[in-house]
Amino acid sequence: MSNQNMQTREEIIKLQSVQALRQTMDDYFSRLKDATETGRKKIAWCTSVGPAELLYSMGFEVYFPENHGAMLGAGKNADKYIPTAVAHGYSPEICSYLTSDIGAFIQNETPLQKMGFKSVPKPDILVYNTNQCREVGDWFSFYAKHFNVPVLGIYTPLGINELSAVVIDNISKQLQALVPELEKIADQKFDIDKFREAVNLSHDGCVLWREVLETAMHKPAPINFFDAAIHMGPIVVMRGTQYAIDYYKILKDELENRIENHIGAVPQEKHRIYWEGMPLWFKLSSMAKLFAKLDSCIVASTYCNSWVFDDLDGNDPFNSSALAYSKLFIVRSADAKQEVLEQLMSDFSVDGIIYHEAKTCPRNSNNCFGMQSRANSNNKIPYLELNGDLNDPRCYSEEQSVIAIETFIQQLAGN
Repeated sequence: MSNQNMQTREEIIKLQSVQALRQTMDDYFSRLKDATETGRKKIAWCTSVGPAELLYSMGFEVYFPENHGAMLGAGKNADKYIPTAVAHGYSPEICSYLTSDIGAFIQNETPLQKMGFKSVPKPDILVYNTNQCREVGDWFSFYAKHFNVPVLGIYTPLGINELSAVVIDNISKQLQALVPELEKIADQKFDIDKFREAVNLSHDGCVLWREVLETAMHKPAPINFFDAAIHMGPIVVMRGTQYAIDYYKILKDELENRIENHIGAVPQEKHRIYWEGMPLWFKLSSMAKLFAKLDSCIVASTYCNSWVFDDLDGNDPFNSSALAYSKLFIVRSADAKQEVLEQLMSDFSVDGIIYHEAKTCPRNSNNCFGMQSRANSNNKIPYLELNGDLNDPRCYSEEQSVIAIETFIQQLAGN
């Protein structure tokens, strides 16, 4: 293959919506900055699958440390900060979002400083949900102690197989129990109508996000995993607001236009891949170019689909929130996860699946207990396992991974 052809195949047509995305995210951080500097609004920290709707409905500006952790990873600075957290007693084996975030804080550094922040926004209260992992409680407790502010938690059971009334009722009651504690900090009392409105806005934003992802069912796919990992920002940090809805209408329109004009995220799509697990944030761009070079499009992922909460319903805000946040893939049983995976692989017509085993995120690594073999025995879709991490590049061998990916795609071509 000539160098000229290789270059052409590596060139990915960028989404024009990225300009609107940048403005949407800049506006979000501007609101946080204003709250930090003026005190006009209280600031709540929230986990990425925590009760953002409740917090927004009570007038808080909401900050998400996991989003900050992803920024550190994408900026390729995490390995600079993780050793600092380790030196302060945190294990290198735990979540590298946590260790890079705390390490950066101890060093008084943050990518937000480029936006005019002196540090991360000082919280008035922190709220987490253990539906992702138990480590979020330890993570938030560090900051609660440092800033001497309250921290509240929702404790979701693990390995949920059946989304029973008992499970939903338990989570719903925990959500309701947050209200009087939040009222002690918020500038306004809880208003059920405002909460209903935020839940409905979240529902509509999540439906649009699902429709954005579902455009990749088309051949060629107008969006790939690497685009989606970036464009998911609003559904994570502005879920429950009009801002997310406004943005995803713009993105969806562009993707539908791409479909009409047969424009693919990968110029010469030949192979359709499913990505299971966390992104390699520090290799997002180079990975996108590698798969484009191999005429392969990662059309779907567990990760990006994890923010599709279309069960939310403003008519029953507490119970529907409990259902949506307990239905989350990461908190389900192995059988329930396998069913979801196999359905997505079928819906998106994938030729192969890549399981990313993230060293510091075992809860988001689903190739440890035989699921890949069980799924393969059912659908015969070939799979590849990659060792890496979400933020810590020391857990990843680029040479070995590239060779493995290239060999895997050659095998798919042979099949």
